Amino acid sequence: MSFRFTHAIVRPPSSNFADGLTSVALGAPDFALALEEHARYCEALERCGLELVRLPEDPAHPDATFVEDTAILSPRCNVLARPGAPSRAGEVTAIRAALAAFAALAITPDAIEPPGTLDGGDICEADEHFLIGVSQRTNWDGAAQLAAFLTRAGYSSSCIDIRAIPGILHLKSGIASLGDERIVVIDSLIDHPALKNRELVRVTPGEKYAANCVRVNDHVLMAAGFPGMQHTLEQLGYGLIVLDMSEFQKMDGGLSCLSLRF
Repeated sequence: MSFRFTHAIVRPPSSNFADGLTSVALGAPDFALALEEHARYCEALERCGLELVRLPEDPAHPDATFVEDTAILSPRCNVLARPGAPSRAGEVTAIRAALAAFAALAITPDAIEPPGTLDGGDICEADEHFLIGVSQRTNWDGAAQLAAFLTRAGYSSSCIDIRAIPGILHLKSGIASLGDERIVVIDSLIDHPALKNRELVRVTPGEKYAANCVRVNDHVLMAAGFPGMQHTLEQLGYGLIVLDMSEFQKMDGGLSCLSLRF
C-alpha cells in the first residue's frame, strides 16, 4: 500500500445519538458507551500515525458522527456528498468549512448537485479505482456525477447496485479495500463483475458486519466479536486493531463511517 494517510476528520456522537436513523432492531445505543467506543477509535487512528481534526458534536444532526458520508477525499479529487437521507443534508456544511480551513487539502472540492444523492459510505477506493454503490441513499445520478469527477482526476470507477442485497445499507457495509488489489467481500457480492481480477477475501458466514474493516497505513481496524474474520485477516499477515463497535452497529454505523481519512 503506497499511499499513506496522514490525517482524519472525526466527530463524537451527540447526546441525542439515539434519535438518528437506523434500519436494524438492536435496541437503543448507550450514549456513554458510544463515547467510550469513539474515544478508543480515535486512539486507534492516532496509533496508525494520523493527526486528527476533531469537530464538535452536532446535536442538530444525530447522525453527524458518521462523517464519512459527507465527502469523498482522495489525493487528486475531493467531492462534497449530498446525503440521500434529507435529515442529514445539513451535515455537509460543517465538513465544507472544515475542508476549506485545512491547508493540507489544496484541492477545491466539487459537489454532488440535485437530483443526485450520494453517501460517502457507498464509495470504496480500491487502488485508484473507485467502486460506487447505488443504494437507497446513493442514486444513479449521484453516482454518474461522482464518476465524471473521478474520470477528470484520472481515476477509473465502476458501479455496484446493492439495492436488492439484503441487510446492507451502504456498499461498504459489504466490501472493504485492503489495498494491493485485495477486497474483503460478503458472499452476496462475491460474484459481482466489478470485483473481477481482484483477490477476494470472503467474510466468514454469519459475520457480515465484519466486512466493514478499514486499512489505515500499517494496520487494519476491525470490529470485535467476529473470530472467523479476525483469524482470516491474521493469517493474511495484517496487524489488527480490534475495536468494540456495539453502539454504532445499533445505528447502522461501521468503522469506516466514523472518520474521513486523507
